[in-house]
Amino acid sequence: MSLNPRLNRRHLFAALGASCLPAWAQFRVEISGVGATQLPIAIGEFRDESRTGVATIVRADLERSGQFKLIDAGLAPITELSSPAFTEWRTKAADALVGGSITRLADGRFDVRFRLWDVVSGKDLGGESQLVMQDDLRLAAHRMADAIYLKLTGERGVFATRLAYVTKAGRQYALRIADADGEGGQVAVTSPEPLISPAWAPDGHTIAYVSFHTGKAVVYLQDLATGQRRTLADFRGTNSAPTFSPDGQRLALSLSRDGGTQLFMINRDGSGLQRLAKNLAIDTEPVFTPDGRTLYFVSDRGGGPQIYRMPAEGGSAERVSFNGPYNVSPAISPDGRTLAYVARQDGAFRVCVMDLANGGGTRVISDTADDESPSFAPNGKLLVYATRSQGRDVLMTSTLDGKVKAKLIITSADVREPAWGPFGR
Repeated sequence: MSLNPRLNRRHLFAALGASCLPAWAQFRVEISGVGATQLPIAIGEFRDESRTGVATIVRADLERSGQFKLIDAGLAPITELSSPAFTEWRTKAADALVGGSITRLADGRFDVRFRLWDVVSGKDLGGESQLVMQDDLRLAAHRMADAIYLKLTGERGVFATRLAYVTKAGRQYALRIADADGEGGQVAVTSPEPLISPAWAPDGHTIAYVSFHTGKAVVYLQDLATGQRRTLADFRGTNSAPTFSPDGQRLALSLSRDGGTQLFMINRDGSGLQRLAKNLAIDTEPVFTPDGRTLYFVSDRGGGPQIYRMPAEGGSAERVSFNGPYNVSPAISPDGRTLAYVARQDGAFRVCVMDLANGGGTRVISDTADDESPSFAPNGKLLVYATRSQGRDVLMTSTLDGKVKAKLIITSADVREPAWGPFGR
């Protein structure tokens, strides 16, 4: 039994036959909204930009973050060797300027360079260069956006991190690992039966997920570099909702092996299974706090699905959510100060955030009605979640105030179950 009706729907419409995966389609990204404070930045056309699209990716990354307002830089190339006329750029209302170049070397590699200027003070803020193969040009662009983000905000960017998500095309499901903008997707798992609940190990090398290909829910661990897969939990009944501890050595998960659906802890090697609570309620969707000491989870012990917390080693539980009769899918920000979750309000399922650090105030950040699976970016500045828009299952990223959103749409597949990976790529 699940507390989330969308999980029931996904499980019940499991496909009955295998089919070939379609050719991978590009995401279409639609950005909407305006942040409260955005830094105006102009990113010029890099030399040889038309061959790679690097500057285009950098612009899209920074705009999607909600921290920047793009200023038209015109069509004339601006390289890392340019001497900007700062007075002219100030009249265009740009506070920062980026130029760069892409050079293909004799050995087939690309020399990717950029430079950042503070237009207001007229200062050169430095730049970077990368030598990459053609297949790594997208990653080089994301790293460039991360470097610019760090220089201008003082915080780490997340553009070079990765997303895991599940697509459904026809009767085929696929677990994909992609760039943070949804592009560059590589297939990790395919199945004619549903795949759900991907969860990243803290080192970013392993992912846990649930597959129904044997006819019931089983939890697997997969090494992303080698593709090697092993079974973590295939007990009697349902095995679901895996989540890694912050040290990566244990996982909390939900099992019905003893009757009912309860929370358990298990070592990464499959040993040391430990039941965390004993009651007649359904307990599921556990998630660790960053210090590893507390688990947030969903339970119907109060009569309807609500979010609770308890010590990670087990013990008494404390209810956390009180707004409305249905609150599920908790996610904790990397600093432990914010809880994201899905609430049912007037028949709509919407992503909300709760300020755990300052009294538990909550706000709705989505404007859609069928949201699920919120997941924080590793810098805690953005959320990704799944929703339904214009008849398609899509991914959405949003700032925590809900003011800037980016809709990621694939025309050839429905997309669900997003999980944002850690730093370290």
